[in-house]
Amino acid sequence: MTQQKLLDAAIEAFSENGFKGTSTRDIADRAGVHHPLITYHFKNKDQLWRAAADRIFREFNIALVKATSDVPEDQHRARAEMFIRTYVRYAHRQPALHKFILQESSHPSARLDWLVDNHLRPLFEIVVRSLRQLQELGIAPPGDPALLFNMIRVSAGGLLALSEEIKGTSNIDLDSEHALDELADMIIRCFLPGNGNTRH
Repeated sequence: MTQQKLLDAAIEAFSENGFKGTSTRDIADRAGVHHPLITYHFKNKDQLWRAAADRIFREFNIALVKATSDVPEDQHRARAEMFIRTYVRYAHRQPALHKFILQESSHPSARLDWLVDNHLRPLFEIVVRSLRQLQELGIAPPGDPALLFNMIRVSAGGLLALSEEIKGTSNIDLDSEHALDELADMIIRCFLPGNGNTRH
C-alpha cells in the first residue's frame, strides 16, 4: 500500500515538475507518508522515477494487449484502429504517459536513454513494422513509417498533454467522451486513409 501511494504521488509530481524540480519530500508529503519510507522502498529518487515510469508503461502495454487480443491478426486495419483508440484513451486516463517523455526530452540524460531503451524503442519497433505492413496494403499513407508513428503518437498523446491550453484557446474539452472519440476518429481518417485494396 505504501509503495502504491508513493508511486501515485511520484507520477503526479514528476509529471508536473520533472525530475529536477521534484523533491522526495514533496513526494512523501503528497503520498501522506514519512519521508524515510522512500529510501526504504525505492533507495533513492532515481529509482523511484524509474519505478514510476515502469508502472506507466507497463499499464499502457497491458491496455494495448487487452484491446487487441480479440481482433484477429489478419485484420490489419481493425487492429491499427484499436491501437489508436486505446492510445487515445490511455493517454487521457494517464497523461503522465507523455508528460514523462516531454519532461525528459528537452536535453540528453541517462533517464531519457533508459526510457528509450526500456520502454519507447521496443514499442516503436513493433509499431513501425506494423505501419510498414499497412503501407504495403495501401491502408497507411506512403513515407517513412518511423515518422508516421511519431506523428500518430503526438497527435494523440501530445494533444492530450496540452488539454488545458487547448480548452482555453480552442474551447475543446478533451475530457469529454465526444471529443475523445472525435480525436481518435480524426487520427484514423488522417493516418489510415486507404481501404486496403491497393498496394504501394
